Formats: sequence, structure tokens, C-alpha cells
Amino acid sequence: MNGAKTVLVSGGAGFIGSHLARALVARGDRVRVIDDLSRGDRSRLADIAGKIQFIHASILDREALAAAVRGVDAILHQGAWVSVAHSVEHPAEYHEINATGTLRVLEAARAAGVKRIIYASSSSAYGESPELPKRESMRALPISPYAVTKYTGELYMTVYAVVYGLQTLSLRYFNVFGPHQDPKSLYGAAIPAIVTRMLRGQRPIIHGDGEQTRDFCYIDNVVQANLLGLDAPSLGGEVVNIACGQRVSINQIWRLCNQIMGTDIQPEYGPPRPGDVRDSLADISLAQRVLGYRPTVLFEEGLRRSIAWYRAQMQDALGPDQRCQGG
Repeated sequence: MNGAKTVLVSGGAGFIGSHLARALVARGDRVRVIDDLSRGDRSRLADIAGKIQFIHASILDREALAAAVRGVDAILHQGAWVSVAHSVEHPAEYHEINATGTLRVLEAARAAGVKRIIYASSSSAYGESPELPKRESMRALPISPYAVTKYTGELYMTVYAVVYGLQTLSLRYFNVFGPHQDPKSLYGAAIPAIVTRMLRGQRPIIHGDGEQTRDFCYIDNVVQANLLGLDAPSLGGEVVNIACGQRVSINQIWRLCNQIMGTDIQPEYGPPRPGDVRDSLADISLAQRVLGYRPTVLFEEGLRRSIAWYRAQMQDALGPDQRCQGG
């Protein structure tokens, strides 16, 4: 799909969706966003507000969705509820928004003749299998309602490629982080939560013993993967991991934050969260073969950029008088 495109970003006021919208505008694509703002924040799009079309509606709203997909070349489907712990408390709502919502996006696309959909899936599909690294050929073993809904979306994407000829791609994101991520978000916000507390001189809260590991993926890598998916010559329902191929523990995060910030703040440990997996590490070789994907920002550099962004946000929130007094 070469040349400027008209692209719909579902969930485009969310953390990842807003970065995608901004990147699409920057490269000259025509951008349409649909978001009901139940989890998103329109202020994330303030700098490109005049360059996009914004539709304030849910993907469960058939009429609004039909209007949103009309005339678009491709869809970046990011719209979802994204908390493991919250899904344990609200499984039916997660199924409706994530699984049924994805099906409705596919049906609307099929009716409108949209040929390409890039779907935001999740590494949570792998569950607690001890085998590392995680490869797409491994059996999916989701252990939370959230993980089930994201895996269900993958299955629908593949079926719509096989049965209806849509060009679909599922990107299994591994612990995405970066600027504009809400520290209070229900989605795996370990890094912004730790960073913002430590910037305030407070002890970070860590669930469990802190030795659980994740393959943290800076937002620029996720944006790259989506753009590669838009431009790939052909797609047929593939599922690929999007990560850095690095394993980092939660304890390593606060230690590195201390190093970068020049502080010596110790964490406070609490009980583990239900539904969380112990360890996660991605094999990204299939994404390299299918898309030419290679992470451009590895963990430490991504953490430094994130710390700088949150520090700037906190300074802006203080105002000039307080900045002068507080240093």
C-alpha cells in the first residue's frame, strides 16, 4: 500500500493510538480517529487536532463505526480496554468491548470494502508457559479474561483473512511504554508509575518480589511496526511479536531510575496482582521476516526518554513560580 493513505485509528486518543495518529500525520497520511474517551484523553491529540478527523463514539456503535470506516484504506485497530486485573473483575464487559468490538470493526470493514486491518494484540495470549522466549508457534494459554479477549481478536483477524480475503495482521505487543502513558492507567503502567513516584521523591510500589521480568517495548518500536504493516506488500492473517528481545525485571527498573535520576530511593513491596504472568520475553525473528521490523529504541534509552518526558510534564504542572522555588 504505497502513497498517502486514509487511515482510521480506533482508540486513537489512547496512549498507543495517539502516537500512531501523530506518526501518520507526520508522514502525510489522512487520519481519522474514533474513540469514546472512556479510556482515552483527547488532550493527547491536541498538537494535531486540526489535522485529523475525530469521531467521538464507541466501536460498538454500528452507525458511527460504519461512518468511520467509509472511504478509508486501512484501519489500525487499537480500541480496547487493557487491564488484566480489571478484566478479572469485569469479564463480560471486556468480552463485549474487546472481542465483540473487534468483530464489529471487521464486519464494518468488510461491508465498506476496507482491505487492510492492523490489530493491537497482546503477549498475554502466551499465559504462564515457562518456555522462553515466546514464539508465535507456541500454544496460546491465556490466564485472564483480558488475554482471552485479545487472543479471540487474533482468531477473528486470521479467519477474516482466510474466509473473506481481508489483509490482516495481529501485532502481539509486549509491555509498551513511553510518553503520554498515564501513570494511573489500568494498563501495565509499571514504568510511568515507578518513574513519577521517584521523580516526586516517593518510594515506588512494586507488586510481588520485583523479580518478575518483562520484555519492555518503547512506543517508537510499536509505531514502526504498525507503519511497516500498513506498507507491507501483502498480509494474510499473520500474528507477530512486537518487542525488543530484552528481559528486564521490575527491580532493575527502579535501580536504573535511581542511576539516571541520581537518587537513592528504595521500593515498597506489595502483594502480586491476580492474572499477571511471571516472566515474558519475545522472539522477534518472525516480525523481522514478515515486516522487516527491528527495534530502534532499546530499553535503557526508552527509559531515559520517558524520565525526561515525565520530568518535563511535572515541571510544566508546577508553573513558573513554583519551578523557581523548587528548582
